[in-house]
Formats: sequence, C-alpha cells, structure tokens
Amino acid sequence: MQHEFNNRIEAQRSILQVLNNKAWDEEDLFGLSSKAIDRWVSVNRIDPNSKLVQLVKDVSGKLFFLANKSQEQISDKYKKVSYEIAAVRDAIAIEIGSVAIKTN
Repeated sequence: MQHEFNNRIEAQRSILQVLNNKAWDEEDLFGLSSKAIDRWVSVNRIDPNSKLVQLVKDVSGKLFFLANKSQEQISDKYKKVSYEIAAVRDAIAIEIGSVAIKTN
C-alpha cells in the first residue's frame, strides 16, 4: 500500500508502528535516530548487517532528508522521497515476517 507522506512525523510514526507490531525480545524501537537504531539492534541482539537493519537505516536517512526540506514547497524530489519511504515501510513489514530474533 503506497501512501504519500506529507510530513515526516506521520512517516516516522508509520514506520515505528510497523516495526513495533513485532514482539521484540527486549524493547521496541523508540525513534529513528542512528543512536536509537543502534541501541535497538544491540539490546534485541539483531544482526546489524541484516536486511531489516539496513532498511531501517535507509528509511532513517530518507526521513532526515524530509526534515531538512520545507513542506510548504513540495518539490518533485520531496514527493519522490515520500514515496520511497512508503516503499521501504512496506519492505520492512515484509522483512519483519522473516526476521529471527536471536536469544541467549
């Protein structure tokens, strides 16, 4: 399902909801900053080289782009990145189904 996100907060919420629909071993992902992602990967013992982590980091970078652009002047690039975020969100939802959480 493709959606154009008109603001990055809505987009971030959507990504976090998809990610946190899974019951992680230790804690949910609380934000999409690099430090939040690193903590989530570490405490949940997720392979930092996994496709899921790469998708999360990719979407984080795209959200950073949106954060630095004015929403009032929606450029073609802004719209393109918004659609890319929706596509990555959908890829994350698919990947969540195939992620195995390592336990001690």
